[in-house]
Amino acid sequence: MAVIPVPDKCFIPFDVPIARDVLPEKFTYPFSYKPHPLSLLAVEKLQRHLTHQQEWEHNFGLEEGQAGTVIGKMFGVLVVETSECEIGFLAAFSGKLAGGYHHARFVPPVFDSLTEGSFLNVGMAELTRINQEIKTLNERMSDENLEKIDTLQKLRKSNSVALQAKLFDHYSFLNQAGEEMNLREIFQGNANSNPPAGAGECAAPKLLQYAFRHSMKPLAMAEFWWGLSPKSDYWKHGHYYPSCREKCEPILTHMLANISMDEMPEDCFA
Repeated sequence: MAVIPVPDKCFIPFDVPIARDVLPEKFTYPFSYKPHPLSLLAVEKLQRHLTHQQEWEHNFGLEEGQAGTVIGKMFGVLVVETSECEIGFLAAFSGKLAGGYHHARFVPPVFDSLTEGSFLNVGMAELTRINQEIKTLNERMSDENLEKIDTLQKLRKSNSVALQAKLFDHYSFLNQAGEEMNLREIFQGNANSNPPAGAGECAAPKLLQYAFRHSMKPLAMAEFWWGLSPKSDYWKHGHYYPSCREKCEPILTHMLANISMDEMPEDCFA
């Protein structure tokens, strides 16, 4: 894959020069870690941006009277070294932020499924059409309609399965050796299962994908929750969290292949 020049909009330099003797010797073990001091420095800068930016609006539940549903969000930082030996970091969010995938200072998604005219939008529109036809036939119940409904339900199922498989195939992930695997290959090879919904949209895979595509060396990472979580007491504002095992472990196993990592701390989250 061709090397893409580093866009300034995603690589964020630190506010002070970083001496080489403070760089981590090994990469962060993503499933249990104490954030490296450089990761903490990157998080501090990102959180200042989240607190003061005026470019987009998202209701994290941190301001009274803000419109919209409260949706806390996982953010991640990846401390990197560029091919020009610059030290800085990348930032990412899980899923969508303020209703979109693309925002200044944040790396893009591994695959943007919501572009206008994309196969996903076309496929979802067809599923919606089938659902509406089934609903109309149900309202005019007859023996003939029952046969049509059965045929449409089978068509809906086959279309849905094919659409999901095509989506998984479009999520391809790199590692430092330039080896590329899509979601289905990763999960069938690592966990012998199909990928769960939302796999590949977490912050850590986005960060590593961008780093490898732009010839950056990953040095350290950290992920934190920003905002309130009405659905679970587990997510707490400002707290650090490990990468998820269900969605991320098979992906990160591929992406971090042959990268020397820290050992899992005994007194840290699991």
